Amino acid sequence: MKNPIPSSEITPEALYLSRRRFIKNTITLSAASLLAGSCNPTQKSLLPTSTSDTTPQTTKSNQDELGNILTSYEDVTGYTNYYEFSGDKSGPTELAKNFITSPWSVRVDGYVNKPQSFDMDQLRSLFEQEERIYRLRCVEGWSMVIPWIGFPLSKLLDIVEPTSDAKYVRFETLLDPEQMPGQKNGAYPWPYVEGLRLDEALQGLTIMATGLYGKDLTPQNGAPIRLVVPWKYGFKSIKSIVRIDLVSEMPTSLWMASWPEAYGFYANVNPNVPHPRWTQSTEQRIGQSGRIDTLMFNGYGDEVADMYKGMDLSINF
Repeated sequence: MKNPIPSSEITPEALYLSRRRFIKNTITLSAASLLAGSCNPTQKSLLPTSTSDTTPQTTKSNQDELGNILTSYEDVTGYTNYYEFSGDKSGPTELAKNFITSPWSVRVDGYVNKPQSFDMDQLRSLFEQEERIYRLRCVEGWSMVIPWIGFPLSKLLDIVEPTSDAKYVRFETLLDPEQMPGQKNGAYPWPYVEGLRLDEALQGLTIMATGLYGKDLTPQNGAPIRLVVPWKYGFKSIKSIVRIDLVSEMPTSLWMASWPEAYGFYANVNPNVPHPRWTQSTEQRIGQSGRIDTLMFNGYGDEVADMYKGMDLSINF
């Protein structure tokens, strides 16, 4: 087994040092049973988490199409990357608990024939809310299997009718530093922005998620609505979306602007191309012991590989 990834390579140094002091003072963990750093839930065992009475039981299956078991509701909602609230994986759960998600609207504009705003009631009534069990692969080397609830992004775009000038889709997160204290960190160019090529946005696997495990999204998971693109690294799946624009030029995402040498536009899961900080050949499935091999396109190559024919797939970040 490879050496675990140091947390200091994942979170800002001040947060890392604070987190280590907290862990040292509150818990004692066996190094032999724990993968250190952000590829492992803090204060959680790597053994599968038992299902509690409060865990929703409305999923259509307990595994994905490859036989991977679902990550527990506790881990999915308690271990998150959400820098708008905190760089620590457990921090958003507490900091986002009073996050206001209603009323909420999403503006869809740009190169479309019918620009308009949609509130959450409209988005839930216009589109059948489907369950999609997808693997989520973080660039930091950890992964989950999550039963999302939502609808294909293509259905929303069909309503606004993209014009021939629309080549890309730009997504933007709410900017509200009072509710999202992480946005007071001037090291990042807020608000969070992400983008897809138009054909990626229209691909059937790409969804707008409004829930998970049969319930509405929790604030720490991106409530009330987020993007989920399962063949790309998790940072592409932008949370708490307030604006979607159809544009003619490739958008610059927050991570591209923050560290262009390490983060590029496509970010397709690729086990053959290491990130400057983390190998991508294996991953730690949260809630399970040991590392597993990472699959090209996160295992969704049959559905999406044709979109990248002729491209140099080594240019991943």
